[in-house]
Amino acid sequence: MVWLGERRGDLVDWVTQRWVQITGRRVALADAPWLAGPSGSVRGIGADFFARWGEANGMRVLPPGRDDGLVDGLVALAGPRFDPQVVDARIDDFYTHTAAYDLRIESRWSGPFRVFGWLIARTFARRLAQLNMPLSNRELRGGFESRIVRLGDDAGTVRHTAWVRTAVETGRPAFVGEYGTTIIPGHEGPCIKVVFPLPNGNAIIVLRPRVDANAGLSLVSDGRRFGDPGFYFTVLAEPGEVWVRYVRTMKEQLSLQVQDGTITASHRFGVFGLPFLELRYFIARKAEPGGDDHPRERGGT
Repeated sequence: MVWLGERRGDLVDWVTQRWVQITGRRVALADAPWLAGPSGSVRGIGADFFARWGEANGMRVLPPGRDDGLVDGLVALAGPRFDPQVVDARIDDFYTHTAAYDLRIESRWSGPFRVFGWLIARTFARRLAQLNMPLSNRELRGGFESRIVRLGDDAGTVRHTAWVRTAVETGRPAFVGEYGTTIIPGHEGPCIKVVFPLPNGNAIIVLRPRVDANAGLSLVSDGRRFGDPGFYFTVLAEPGEVWVRYVRTMKEQLSLQVQDGTITASHRFGVFGLPFLELRYFIARKAEPGGDDHPRERGGT
């Protein structure tokens, strides 16, 4: 790889950023606050990114709690097209108390796309210690170390919530991202927003919530134009401004159901209308002595 210096970083990263500038649009964050998010160093991201980023921005990592969650319950997504009360309470509990759950994961690549995954891993992911999608189930044998990282001010108020997942078998950070909710122009009601820091910018995925059969939940990035749910690349411009490229051809859907007391999830990724990867999750609440492992079932469609 060719190194271009501390401002531009690696050549392949710099080329990607120029693509965003040339094919995207320049946006003031005051006009599109849903595009704001942490950006990374040209040297890479890593599992300790949020501790470093928080310190640089006047925040500190708050003490971890057994029941820390990604969002304050699915009620945070309530809107004209989504009723969280219809979703199984155990799925709601997972998002509210994510740290209290164990996850087991399997990966399934679609045919030739495994080569695409290998190229992304070799070119970007392993070097940046970010977005290391597992190439085989062998990498998942030891499972994932999963940490909820909350950044707060001196008063202890939570300002940012991140989910850091590291493959135990390889020791590589797989996903280092900030999680929360946001309002976008192209959808009625709140959406889930995930920000993955990258050199001089980030990747933002906005997913709309949908109630499925049997009280299930799907989070879907199926938009068609800028401002819709979907995948966004951003590159820093002047303070308060970013270059943004909406990648309409990238889609993903995370669908969760409760089966025999265990939450199962299928996370499908596609490009140009073709599926290229599915991650299967098996999610179970950690046992608590003398307590009920699962909240009472509710909902239905």
